[in-house]
Amino acid sequence: MSDDNSQTSQGSSGKTWLGRITQMLQGEPQNREELAEVIADAQVRDVIDPETKEMIEGVLGVSELKVRDIMIPRSQMITLEVDAPLEELIPMMVDSTHSRFPVVCEDKDHIEGILLAKDLLPLILNKDELLPSLRDYLRPAVVVPESKRVDTLLNEFRQQRYHMALVIDEYGGVSGLVTIEDILELIVGEIEDEHDEEDQQDIRQVAKHAYIVQALTPVDDFNEYFKTGYSTQDADTIGGTVLHAFGHMPSRGEIIDIDGLQFKVTNADNRRLLQLQVTVPKADDNDSEDNTD
Repeated sequence: MSDDNSQTSQGSSGKTWLGRITQMLQGEPQNREELAEVIADAQVRDVIDPETKEMIEGVLGVSELKVRDIMIPRSQMITLEVDAPLEELIPMMVDSTHSRFPVVCEDKDHIEGILLAKDLLPLILNKDELLPSLRDYLRPAVVVPESKRVDTLLNEFRQQRYHMALVIDEYGGVSGLVTIEDILELIVGEIEDEHDEEDQQDIRQVAKHAYIVQALTPVDDFNEYFKTGYSTQDADTIGGTVLHAFGHMPSRGEIIDIDGLQFKVTNADNRRLLQLQVTVPKADDNDSEDNTD
């Protein structure tokens, strides 16, 4: 009798699962909560693996986001001055490790175009002392509003084959930029470049005022590098310090200021912080403004 009941229970459970899968394939369930339940059940029953589940959840998350939610803020954009000599710009481009750069005139609200680093490769063979103008290598800049849906932008990236867009606010000012990699990382997780595996430095400078810091960097090492005084009583690592300051598990892209330094979460999972971008105050710029006054 108990065997029959067990088989009946298993049969009922199988029908329930089959019904849910059928609903999903037919455009159902009717709401996001039901879909999340089906996905969770699929992972529990080994129909999909945890990585696939995370990717599906990433796709669902992207569909709810606007460009303003994932863009690199204006203050963190690495730009090139259009009239600056190339011999001065190339070292900065190499240090940043980026492949595309917005090129500006006067300030970040005046975008002249986009420079692809690969377009400068022919200059390696150029033996002339005077390098050409940066204007000769510019490509058109794509501009999108902050309110644009991220999934729509991803589709445009794919169809029109561009990889970077400048983001503007309602007044037409540049508020940031977004790349196709930013969107893909929301779905598949952090995308590492070829050099990432080899470069295991806890702290690495990527721009004049910006650094990439591994979250497990000891607080003492962080303090020594940045001449800060963060306490080791609350946490042993800088990731723990940032987590304590947030008061919750932050998502990728969240930003917080702690004692004069800005911390942006660049890589994290559901349980811990993995990597941070640290932006230090522009002391030199402030000093020059003070001297001007």
